[in-house]
Amino acid sequence: MIEVQNRRRKIENIEKDYPNAVIIDVTSKGKMPMVKFSPFYPIGNIPIPFSPNKFSQSVEGVWQGLKVFEDYDIDESKFDITSMKGLKRTVRKFGIPKGHRRGTEGNQLLDYITARKLIYLPVYKWVLDNRLEREIDELKNVSKDSTLILLDYETNGEIENLKKPLSHAQLIKMRLEEKF
Repeated sequence: MIEVQNRRRKIENIEKDYPNAVIIDVTSKGKMPMVKFSPFYPIGNIPIPFSPNKFSQSVEGVWQGLKVFEDYDIDESKFDITSMKGLKRTVRKFGIPKGHRRGTEGNQLLDYITARKLIYLPVYKWVLDNRLEREIDELKNVSKDSTLILLDYETNGEIENLKKPLSHAQLIKMRLEEKF
């Protein structure tokens, strides 16, 4: 069994609900090598969708770099960040987002749900399939013998649900269950 739990929840309470479970933090606060599952982790050379010969260090770099605001266009500098800090482009600083550009040279702005489907999901899946094969195998092996708990700050696994941010741990779970 594989479950996703909020990282802010007390470990003792998770252990009470899931005795003998293996708990793994897949956020940017996790330990090596599982921290590599964080969208902020600089896994390197991630192809940017609809952008031939353009690459990003992290999944979050792609997502934030292609975001467009009312007075601010894409920010390609986000593709090069390796510190896991300074990636976010927030409403507080930049105003209301208009969408995500369909590639670095594209003219089309994608709405949030379309961007999630055409940018975020394919980029994260590419990382899982091409950069984290060993870690995926390790998680599969753990889940065969034990309950596996993946910790994330978000727990939403519904791709169409825009009320809450999407949980990358849910995407890992889907990948482990061969549903992604």
